Amino acid sequence: MFQIKTMNKIAAVGLERLPAGEYTVGDSVEGEDAILVRSAKLHDYDFPASLWAIARAGAGVNNIPIDRCSEAGIVVFNTPGANANAVKELVMCAMFLASRDVIGGAQWVKEQAGTPGVDVAAAVEKGKSAFVGPEVYRKTLGVVGLGAIGALVANIALSLGMEVYGYDPYLSVDAALRLDRHVKVVKELDTLYANSDYITLHLPYMDATKDTVNAASIAKMKDGVRIINMARGGLVNDADMIQALGAGKIARYVTDFPDNEIALVPGVVAIPHLGASTPESEDNCAVMAADQLKDFLENGNIKNSVNFPNVIMERSGVQRLCVIHRNVPAVIAQITTQLSADGVNVENMTNKSKGEYAYTMVDAGSIVDEKVIEDIRAVPGIIRMRVI
Repeated sequence: MFQIKTMNKIAAVGLERLPAGEYTVGDSVEGEDAILVRSAKLHDYDFPASLWAIARAGAGVNNIPIDRCSEAGIVVFNTPGANANAVKELVMCAMFLASRDVIGGAQWVKEQAGTPGVDVAAAVEKGKSAFVGPEVYRKTLGVVGLGAIGALVANIALSLGMEVYGYDPYLSVDAALRLDRHVKVVKELDTLYANSDYITLHLPYMDATKDTVNAASIAKMKDGVRIINMARGGLVNDADMIQALGAGKIARYVTDFPDNEIALVPGVVAIPHLGASTPESEDNCAVMAADQLKDFLENGNIKNSVNFPNVIMERSGVQRLCVIHRNVPAVIAQITTQLSADGVNVENMTNKSKGEYAYTMVDAGSIVDEKVIEDIRAVPGIIRMRVI
């Protein structure tokens, strides 16, 4: 019986993927084998020795201590693409809000209606000019990051009659195939900055992407550019953004990550982190997270891990060894040597690495003696091993 601890409310359709006869699931579970989480912060959480995996029902993993998990042999999953359509739709909404002051205009109408003696119908005809803004048709959109969300945004912007520039230094083959051929993928971010009337960010947050939008990058943009950030708050330097808005360099900034300072700045449209807040997205993320956990716990397969390589292998033999180890020489050789000395036939084996870590799965043709298993666990470089 696997023990799964939920750290947030997880959509029921996802929890249903974990059969009650095989899994105990809940927020009161202790000694857990795995954790299902959305936004709860785990940096100070004391991981039990039994913990093998954490599945984040969403894309970002800033709330999880990745380095500590890697060193402990804890596989961290996320659900890339599960919320892509929800975020794409909000980005489209944000682009229109960046163009035309719909929110300011709607608030002004309420103020007029609440003022004694004001004829609202007459007032709006006189006052609406304060809220005008440009059409997006035939304007240029720059999409920074062409993953699951960025590609959807780029493609739909084309259908709105926009010219689209895209930038992604890590563009994968799969991601490239999702892009419409009319998206102009550029090799230099400066090229995108110089040509875009609108810029939308779709990057993960890390040291390399922190403050992607700052005083230096803003200086390379068009005057009156409109910036959309539905990705991560730390991608934009708030102080530099505030200064650029005040100077008129940036016409509007729409962010899904408000704080006490930025939310009150003129020219800012602050949305309360609604990017993935749709029932469809929450269901998709929960199902994907639960399925990945289930496959890992039952079969050892890793898919969509942020700290270990993707390794998937069909089951064969009678026992499977799942080995998390450092990406150093001789580890695999020592594993197979130990098995060979015990007369165990290796029916199938696969190994992949990701940075300084690696993952090896071995399907044995017979039950491996417990002494041999302990000898393998003692091999230098091995962090952790499961026997399924």
